[in-house]
Amino acid sequence: MATAKVGRVKLGSQGLEVSAQGLGCMGMSAFYGPPKPESAMIALIHHAIDSGITLLDTSDVYGPHTNEILLGKALKDGVRERVELATKFGIDYTDGKRDIRGDPAYVRAACEGSLKRLGVDCIDLYYQHRIDTKVPIEVTIGELKKLVEEGKVKYIGLSEASASTIRRAHAVHPISAVQLEWSLWSRDVEADIIPTCRELGIGIVAYSPLGRGFFSSGPKIVETLSNDDFRKTLPRFQPENMEHNRRLYDRVNEIAAKKGRTPSQLALAWVHNQGDDVCPIPGTTKIENFNQNVGALSIKLTPEEMSELESIAKADSVEGDRYGGVLVTHDASETPPLSSWKR
Repeated sequence: MATAKVGRVKLGSQGLEVSAQGLGCMGMSAFYGPPKPESAMIALIHHAIDSGITLLDTSDVYGPHTNEILLGKALKDGVRERVELATKFGIDYTDGKRDIRGDPAYVRAACEGSLKRLGVDCIDLYYQHRIDTKVPIEVTIGELKKLVEEGKVKYIGLSEASASTIRRAHAVHPISAVQLEWSLWSRDVEADIIPTCRELGIGIVAYSPLGRGFFSSGPKIVETLSNDDFRKTLPRFQPENMEHNRRLYDRVNEIAAKKGRTPSQLALAWVHNQGDDVCPIPGTTKIENFNQNVGALSIKLTPEEMSELESIAKADSVEGDRYGGVLVTHDASETPPLSSWKR
């Protein structure tokens, strides 16, 4: 069992409280190579819950659908009451084509589908996974507000949303959490998105806090990826960029060694030390890696250590974009004004 004590953090001001670290479940079923054995993944989820992790993160697009089904099986027999369940909607793969959708009919249908696959009556935290730039954000949030009023959703979240989109959404219904990529190699959100969340009292959920495995394995991770691993398509994982990014890993590794920790633990601790409104959700498919991740909770970094890490992880320290144009991100998430919407 993991030995570090897992505390609690509050996300937003509407009452949502979760474990200080969550569990990202995507890689169990999708995008990071073939789906992993179901029984082993259920055992890992139960181990995480027994270790004090209560925030479980999934999405209807993981599989698609198979990750939600997996969590539904893992949450039977009294387990559901021990967790805060987060899922997402907004990336539609109907007919094999990807479409970003936030229209009311789709929002409602997606929620009903997730409830059924998860085998629950209510989703604790429901995110818009990507922002539909064809639909005013006020319209999407308006439908989510109805789902809250109907008891099908407890708290609303956004993922990969710009600062202005977050403001517009929050004006319609309180946003409890914004999910974003935040790590020592993804710091662009610090310019305006993080400050906006803090100004509005919105919790921050950091996905890929280990750089999609970069801080776990270093540059050699590229050699271990299967042919169907999504990371093979990402600019940062291309050989020419990874050779440059090696320097960041080496420096983090040096500092971690001095503290008797692994580079992944140090990178994760850096996110934890950003504040008590932040919950990173590292994903893993192995219990030993999970235990390492939970161990990061006990690492306290001094202001000097934080500054040292940030000095070696500046914006120009990493070569390659986060995405290769395959998904809309917060850089391009603006929606039309509400006045343009034709009912």
